[in-house]
Amino acid sequence: MSDKSQGAELEIVKPEESFTPVYSPGEILQRRVLRFTLGITLAVAISALVNWTLAYIMPILLAKFLVDRQAPRVQTVYELVISMLLTIVIAWFVSVGLLEYPSLLLPLIAVLLLVSYYLFTDPRWNFFATMLLVSSLVIPYTAIISPGIGMVVGVGLCFSGLVSVLLFSLLHIYLPDLAGEKEQLAESELDKATRLFESVKALIIAFPVIVFIYTFELSGAMLTMIFVAILSLQTAGQKSVKLTLFMLLTNIIGGIIAIVVYNLVSFVPVIGFYLCLIFVISLQFAHKMYANPDKAMVFSTIFSTLLVLVSSTMASGSGDVDSNFYARIAQIGGACVYLVVISFFIEGKKWNRLRSLFIDQASTKEPIKYETK
Repeated sequence: MSDKSQGAELEIVKPEESFTPVYSPGEILQRRVLRFTLGITLAVAISALVNWTLAYIMPILLAKFLVDRQAPRVQTVYELVISMLLTIVIAWFVSVGLLEYPSLLLPLIAVLLLVSYYLFTDPRWNFFATMLLVSSLVIPYTAIISPGIGMVVGVGLCFSGLVSVLLFSLLHIYLPDLAGEKEQLAESELDKATRLFESVKALIIAFPVIVFIYTFELSGAMLTMIFVAILSLQTAGQKSVKLTLFMLLTNIIGGIIAIVVYNLVSFVPVIGFYLCLIFVISLQFAHKMYANPDKAMVFSTIFSTLLVLVSSTMASGSGDVDSNFYARIAQIGGACVYLVVISFFIEGKKWNRLRSLFIDQASTKEPIKYETK
């Protein structure tokens, strides 16, 4: 046999250099549902057993990661480190006497909220915005209600963020996503002027509630304050009435499911039974969220409300657990009612003066049209 024929034969039998498996949509869906279900169940178990300060926030942060992001990125680590540093700084300022100067504290909270709202509109900084908003509200509030606890709350919040990122990374190491194309976090679709305009509107909606709670030092109003602060950015957008009614409905559904779960756990107060319930509920919601991406926001909101109510109540050290649970439901309901009422007032307003400050004078690019009733 000649050298040419041998070379041709070798070329034919040469194995492929690489092979990338292709998975079906059903297999990709099953992997994501399994990762979400196991992750949330594990997170709830850790937060319930260890129960550090603000431990119940950790499963909520992990759920946000699993729904919003396909896999961990370096950006996630950046957000975690920066948010932890800022949280400790806020806790330190609160601990050294910032609470004694309310005329300085409230404007500082307003600035931090404005920055949080602005970053919320950029998908790349969503986690950092969440941590900044929660820390800027919760740390001073808890320090007012229980003096001297500001630094403890700050450390607890940092630890919750750290554990959620670690669990998110471990879940993707052992249960990697099977999708061939990896997501790229896109920049915000809104221009800077519009983002600032919407952020100021959200601050105008949320800040009166925060000032009221801080001024009268209302105990037990933390969930109301957080829900108003987080949901006000959606209320500030167009079609605010419809969106706020939607949020009210989803939170009602989440509250009803939370009542059922709470009463079941009350009848069988065993950690194993509690985790089994969380596993089954997470499995159902995960399948709904990943199988119907267009309706993922609906199921995610319901699940978040359920998780907040149940986890925070189970983590409560108070003996009167029943009253605490229903008080938390009342807080979330009060926040939603406030947003519904305020949305009826802002929907019909043209906000001409505010818009002229941020948009009309921003640039001479293609003008942005706003719908008004």
